[in-house]
Amino acid sequence: MDDLSSLTSRELKGELRKAEEKYRQLCDKRDELNQKAKLLREERDMLNDEKKKLIEEMKKAKEERDRLVKIMKEHKKRRAEYQQQAKDLIKKKREQRGRYRGNSLFLKAEELKLEIRRLEYEQETVPMKPKEEERLIKEIKEKKKEYERLKEQLKEQKTVEIDLENLDNAINQLFEMADKEHEMVVKYYKESQEYHNKFLKLVDEIAKLINESNQKHKEYLEVKKRADEYHHKAMELRGKILAIRKERKERYERAMKMLEDFNIKARAFMDEEEIEKFIEDNMEKLKKEGKITIGL
Repeated sequence: MDDLSSLTSRELKGELRKAEEKYRQLCDKRDELNQKAKLLREERDMLNDEKKKLIEEMKKAKEERDRLVKIMKEHKKRRAEYQQQAKDLIKKKREQRGRYRGNSLFLKAEELKLEIRRLEYEQETVPMKPKEEERLIKEIKEKKKEYERLKEQLKEQKTVEIDLENLDNAINQLFEMADKEHEMVVKYYKESQEYHNKFLKLVDEIAKLINESNQKHKEYLEVKKRADEYHHKAMELRGKILAIRKERKERYERAMKMLEDFNIKARAFMDEEEIEKFIEDNMEKLKKEGKITIGL
């Protein structure tokens, strides 16, 4: 800060006026930035509140997805068990058919029948491309055609009938039960996927909100920092203003004391400008607090 004692009274008054004007400008700019920072903070807080709500939704979607996946896995396990049991019975049936190897035509028809059933099950349960499915359907039709041809030949032959009806029924039942379990697997898989997609969508939305919130927080800190800088400058200038006012007050008080010591009536007839001129003219004496004589 400049040495205020070296300034004239008029210069001191000018410095005060300029400092007060600059101080008001700094305070206005500080208040403007603080208001902007407040709005940015509120926007950041709103984003954080929205983020919290979406996080709750995300948790619920994840819980529901996991619950459905768990149920799906249970049906998937039962489907695999039924399929395995059916395979075991098919193996058993093949072992029984081994006793009738002499009837090759009958065994061939039975093998073809099982192959058709296997292909049909594959068509129903295994996801495949249209061309692959078309090929499979064509193969099933050809095998069915061949099977019907063999049946006609068997009618013409007097073959030994092998009664495997109970095994066939059991195998069919197991495949039916496996099919039902498969339907449930597909059902719960689709439902779980819906919640999974919702979960992923919420994760994406939350990530965007976090980025927006972080950006708002960054802007808030930058604006608040600038506001604090203006506040710091304003406080420094306020110190200068107080120092100038103090200097002027002390000069005025010393001048008044000197005038009072000289002539009370003289002081009464002097206005502010005259007092300032008096102070100006007697600056050096005032500094030394010497006696001053003036005429009326």
